[in-house]
Amino acid sequence: MRKTDVIAGLSVAGLMLPEAVAYAGIAGLAPQQAILAAIVGALVYSAVGRSRFAIVSPTSSSAAILAASLGTLTVDPAVKIALATITVALVGITFLAASAARLGGLTGFVSRPVLRGFAFGLAITIILKQMPLVFGVAPQASNVFGLVAGLLAEMGAWNWISIATGATALLLLLALRRLPMIPAAFVVLAAGIAASILFDLPGHHVATVGLIDLSIAMPSLPHIPYPMLMGLAELVIPLVLILLAESWGTMRALALSHGDRIEPNRELAALGMANLGSALVQGLPVGAGFSAGSASEAAGTKTRAAGAIAAIGLAVLMLAGVRLIAHLPQPVLAAVVIAALSHALNPQPIVRLWRLGRDQYVAIGAAIGVLALGVLNGMLFAILLSIAALVRRLASPQLVRLGRLGSSHNFVDLARHPEASAIPGVAIWRPAEPLFFANAEAVLALITDHQAADRTITTVIVSLEESFDVDSTAVDALIEFDARLRINGARLLLARVRDGVRDLLTAAGSHDLAARSSYSVDDAVASLSQEASQ
Repeated sequence: MRKTDVIAGLSVAGLMLPEAVAYAGIAGLAPQQAILAAIVGALVYSAVGRSRFAIVSPTSSSAAILAASLGTLTVDPAVKIALATITVALVGITFLAASAARLGGLTGFVSRPVLRGFAFGLAITIILKQMPLVFGVAPQASNVFGLVAGLLAEMGAWNWISIATGATALLLLLALRRLPMIPAAFVVLAAGIAASILFDLPGHHVATVGLIDLSIAMPSLPHIPYPMLMGLAELVIPLVLILLAESWGTMRALALSHGDRIEPNRELAALGMANLGSALVQGLPVGAGFSAGSASEAAGTKTRAAGAIAAIGLAVLMLAGVRLIAHLPQPVLAAVVIAALSHALNPQPIVRLWRLGRDQYVAIGAAIGVLALGVLNGMLFAILLSIAALVRRLASPQLVRLGRLGSSHNFVDLARHPEASAIPGVAIWRPAEPLFFANAEAVLALITDHQAADRTITTVIVSLEESFDVDSTAVDALIEFDARLRINGARLLLARVRDGVRDLLTAAGSHDLAARSSYSVDDAVASLSQEASQ
């Protein structure tokens, strides 16, 4: 076991405690349910999962969905706990079923720009949600913009001692970053407890954690009406989606930053087993939260052992110091979460996309979507935005005219290579995107317009190197394009045509066009010379 993993694990344990307390409050359940879920979830994932940075524990988004849904089903505390336990178990079973069905490939629809924007927006969201704990107020808001407005509206009620406590803790955390061998979160939590006792912070209306009951009761199932049980089905799917979005976004974003590889179906199974473990201790739904994962990365985690150490450290902390933790100020808890996410506010990944001139709007849309719509809806919005950008690019007719590079067999873009030369009487065009139903007619119509504007062109060669396959619309468009060129007195040749496309042309009855298809541009040009010499 590496020393860096021990330090990283203890640092993360110091973050898991405040997060668990906060998320239990969001879910409307007892703190011990979140703490036990964090311990079990992190242990199970470290044994089954493959991301070295992921810390599987309760998350803010899943806690919010659980609270909203359970609130519509019951107000009885015993029934609420039972429904939450059943729900978490069903979430675990759903993840396992998705893994068995090999549905992990669906995560491929989440592109890297989406992940970068998602991570940036999620960091801002979580940090802003800690502000009420720091300011000592509780504004009601459905999104972060409403939260900010609510905080400003209640400025007169701000508790300045609470603010000073949180600010001091945050500054101490940031200062201790220069000493990586010290578990900063643990140190600050201990200092916060000491300050709470010495300066009687509760007497100054600074909120504290309070006594936490860590006793584990066997899961019990009181009488639950059948319609209420059926209502859980509507609750499970949103929870699975939000945990998948947040967990995969966290895992893949951190893996990409370090060149790690993770396998989606394996991660689905790990999340399923972690949630089943959480259900056994009547815990909250668990997933790979971004703040804990970022804290693990920042602490220098090298292996998955750090997650297990974090779980054990949290368990020891609670067992040995549960009475002391009751004095822990809530602003200090918030400061630990904020410090863990501060490095995720680096806009450089999005700035890099802007410099590349690619996908920057997708990343920004993902960030804004998370802020305005929440984690799940924000992720879905970003995915749709990514797909829309792809379709727009594919559907936009873009053409490149090719010329021969010197006396070689290579044909390159004439606009980029002035040393290349066009073949007299021949126009060689290469569509920049694969031909399919959304762009085939527009692309070929554009070539027709170019040919009609230059009557010296008697032969048109279309290179299909980007088209690995074509649909029936594209095949019909090629056949109609061939007929239009004949009317204009020109001839069509196809180059870089794969066998599957030739077969489609033959099956469509265009045997002649299939015979005028070559495997390379050079072969197509050479066939013209052979015809001229005959």
